[in-house]
Amino acid sequence: MSASPYPILRLRPKEDRRLRAGHLWIYSNEIDVQKTPLTAIAPGSVCRMEDAQGKALGLAHVNPHTLLCARLLSRDPHVSIDEGFYRTRLQQALLMRGHLFSAPFYRLVHGEGDGFPGLIIDRYEDYLVLQANSLGMDRDLPMITAALQSLLRPAGILLKASGAARRLEGLADHVEVLFGHIPERLEVWENDCLFQVDPRGGQKTGWFYDHRANRRRLRDFAQGRRILDCFAYVGGFAIPLAKAGATAVTAVDSSAPALVILEENAQRNEVANLRSIHGDAMETLHNLRDRGEQFDLIVLDPPALIKSKKDFKEGSIAYRRFNDMAMRLLTPGGILFSASCSHHLNRETLLGQIAFAAQRGDYQIIGEGGQDMDHPVHPAVPESNYLKGFFIHRQEELPEEAEVTT
Repeated sequence: MSASPYPILRLRPKEDRRLRAGHLWIYSNEIDVQKTPLTAIAPGSVCRMEDAQGKALGLAHVNPHTLLCARLLSRDPHVSIDEGFYRTRLQQALLMRGHLFSAPFYRLVHGEGDGFPGLIIDRYEDYLVLQANSLGMDRDLPMITAALQSLLRPAGILLKASGAARRLEGLADHVEVLFGHIPERLEVWENDCLFQVDPRGGQKTGWFYDHRANRRRLRDFAQGRRILDCFAYVGGFAIPLAKAGATAVTAVDSSAPALVILEENAQRNEVANLRSIHGDAMETLHNLRDRGEQFDLIVLDPPALIKSKKDFKEGSIAYRRFNDMAMRLLTPGGILFSASCSHHLNRETLLGQIAFAAQRGDYQIIGEGGQDMDHPVHPAVPESNYLKGFFIHRQEELPEEAEVTT
C-alpha cells in the first residue's frame, strides 16, 4: 500500500475512544505531539489521523493553533479531499433536501450533520450564501465553490464570513462574492409567505430556516389572538401569524434596518394588523407590562445568549428573566413559545429556567420544537442539535361550578 499523501497526526493512548464512538472533533491535548508535532502541520490542511498504535482513523482538517485542532472529514483514509469529494457530499445533501422540500429554499449544508464540519450553506433558489467557520473549510472554498457551480449552476455564491467561530479559528470577518452576482435583497418563500432578506448586512446568512416548522405549527394558535414577537428580525414568525388570523401583532427588535425590512415584508404579504417597536427586548417587555398590555400568544426566540462556556451563568439567568417577563404578559389560556439557539444551553437547563419562571402561575408544556429537517443532527455530535423550543400553555381559572363543553 502506498504511503498517505497527507501528513500524520497521532493520538495519545486511549484518546481515540470518542472518535470511534462517532464524534468528529479532536482536541490539541489529545495529540501525541512528541511523535507528531502539531506545529509541523500547515494550518487549514488535511492530515491523516491515527490512533496510538498507528491505525488509521480517517482524514481531518487541521488548525494547530486552536484547542479544537482537527475536524474529521472522512473515516476512509484513502480518499482524496478534492473537488470530487465535495461534489459527492453535496449531491448527498441535495438528494435529501429534494425529498423534503418542493421549492429550493432551505439549508443545503448543515456542518457536521451533513459531513462538512465548519461549513454552512443556505440556498435561496438561484443564490447560495456560505459561512466557513473553520480554517480548513475556508481554505477549501475554491473546491467547494467549483463543486456547487457544477451541480447547481447558481446565479451567485456569497461568502458571509463573520462570527465568533471564525475569530476562534484566527480568521478575519469579511463578505465576498465568490461567483456570479448577489442582489442587495434575496427572496424566501416560506409558510405561504414571501420575504425579502439582506444577505450581506442581515444576521447569519440573512434568514433562519431552522424555525420553519415551529412557525408553521404556531399558525394553528393565531386565529383571533393578540400576538407579541419579542425578537422579530424581518418577520419570520410575525408575518405568517398575522396572516393566519391574529387580531393584532406586535413585533419587537433592536435592529432598525431589520424592522425596515419587516415592514416591507408585511406590505408585500398584505398584512395590516402589525405594529413594530424598535428597542431592547427586555426594556420593551417592562414597558409593555407597565402599560398593562397583555398578549394571547408570545414568541420568545432570542439570539444566542450563551456564546461560550464563560457566558453560561449570566446567559442562563437571562433566559430565566426573559421567560419570567413573557409570562407576566401572557393572558390566561395563552401560549408562549420559548426557544434557545445556544448550543451551550442544553434542553434540561432551559426547561429548568422556564420552570423557575413559571412558579408564579399554572403553566403546562404542551409541545416541543427543534430545528427543521434541513438542519440534520449528527447522532454522535450533540453540538449539532442546538435549537430547543417549548410550547407553554397558561391554564385558565374557571369560575366555581363552571362546566366545560366541547
